[in-house]
Amino acid sequence: MTDILMPALSPTMEEGVLAKWHVKVGDTVKAGDVIAEIETDKATMEVEAVDEGEITDILVAEGSEGVKVNTPIARLKDEGGAAAPAPKAEAPKSEAAKPAPAGHESGQAVATPQGVKAAEATLPKTAASGERVFASPLARRIAAQNGVDLKAVKGTGPHGRIVRRDVEGAPKGSAAPASAGASAPATEARKVLSLAQMGIPDGSYDLVPLDGMRKAIARRLTDSFRDVPHFPLTIDCEIDGLLASRAKVNAMLEKDGIKVSVNDFVIKASAMALKAVPEANASYSPEGIAMHHNADVAMAVAIDGGLITPIIRKAETKSLSQIATESKDLAKRARDRKLKPEEFQGGTFSVSNLGMFGIKAFASIINEPQGAIMSVGAGEQRPVVKNGQLAVATVMTVTLTCDHRVVDGAIGAKFLQVFKAMIEDPVTMLA
Repeated sequence: MTDILMPALSPTMEEGVLAKWHVKVGDTVKAGDVIAEIETDKATMEVEAVDEGEITDILVAEGSEGVKVNTPIARLKDEGGAAAPAPKAEAPKSEAAKPAPAGHESGQAVATPQGVKAAEATLPKTAASGERVFASPLARRIAAQNGVDLKAVKGTGPHGRIVRRDVEGAPKGSAAPASAGASAPATEARKVLSLAQMGIPDGSYDLVPLDGMRKAIARRLTDSFRDVPHFPLTIDCEIDGLLASRAKVNAMLEKDGIKVSVNDFVIKASAMALKAVPEANASYSPEGIAMHHNADVAMAVAIDGGLITPIIRKAETKSLSQIATESKDLAKRARDRKLKPEEFQGGTFSVSNLGMFGIKAFASIINEPQGAIMSVGAGEQRPVVKNGQLAVATVMTVTLTCDHRVVDGAIGAKFLQVFKAMIEDPVTMLA
């Protein structure tokens, strides 16, 4: 018998919702067959079997929420038909538990998300002694700041990975308390007051439970706003030339059914500016500053319950029509929660556009580990001074939020100068 385990659909996933089974007890499956659908905080993924055999038990029912990674969710009788081990409530999250074909030896097989590599794509770091230490970038940073020896810390994240909660409050040079994975550190819990404590009486509101996406957004943005030293840079861009160019481009592409948006121009100009100012296309890590080879531009898309940032890969190499087609497809599948993890994880830079909602200007929170995010406001007619004369122009306000560890003021200003020149005269994007 082989236990089929809850897969990790991303390196940071700790739990998910088992949305639907595509098999039932008695069905025979082979490697590659879709057996279930798993919902994470960002997407719904089809999960494939990695072994061949007969489904003998369904251990987790459809619709179950909070299913931990590596928990047995079903049981498969292989050709050997060995006796089944007793089911476990939750498989231990250790370095040995990996979503790899090695499950044949251990009697456990982790189902694989369709089209997605195993979570070990994020390579672990190696300690000087040769011991492999699995830890998230944030956990490494906190450990370095607090003098915590990661080799002495027990990881409670997916596959034994050391995460933030494991190192917060851990004694210097020693392991974290055994209960670290069970709850948030007490020092952090004390900071949270109930609504009643803040003067809002019970019964005066309806409480909507937090879903996985909203929890993830709250956690990631709180971490980013607290831990990343950030600052904004704001400029105004006149876009009358861009609007005229857009009209001509769309007239040319009408026969192909392609329509280029202002945001597509922004993505293209951002990518070109990142290549022109490569210091802005960077990410901070405790090991050093990563200088990215390509401009992988993530675009913020509002979906039910939150937002997601699908990525236009190598945007600097793509035409406006390619960006328009790809962005439309990604946005649609984002709203349908049909994106694959590699389509929204990573990226080197983000664009958030609230102009279509009439927002004049705003500043976004950095999407770690990216070094900057651009916030785009509405294009509106405003009075401007040209050659000493008052005139009217269509002006769009843009704010660049920078991670000061990577993108300092001079680099951010240089990037915005290049971006502004391209936005105000789109022909320069073709040079």
